Amino acid sequence: MVNNMEKNKTAMQEMLEWTRRTFPMDLDTPRMIEDKIELLLHKERKQIIDAWTDGCTGELWELNIDTSAEKYYKETYGSQAPQRLNKANGKSN
Repeated sequence: MVNNMEKNKTAMQEMLEWTRRTFPMDLDTPRMIEDKIELLLHKERKQIIDAWTDGCTGELWELNIDTSAEKYYKETYGSQAPQRLNKANGKSN
């Protein structure tokens, strides 16, 4: 059975996995693509957290929204997503 940390991936996490599986990473162009995807993962993370925060209403505003949004992201997509992808693709952290 697949646990939540393995099956929930953002679009950019899937793109990074596919890139690493598909292209030889010893060439410049695939490496540049991989680097760009890794930068976009950070942007995507912020967008997900911002969407969570923007969607919070009522009693959730009484909580620390930033912590709740960060917790949501970590529980859904994992705090170590890039490291998990490296491990899955046979790379060391």
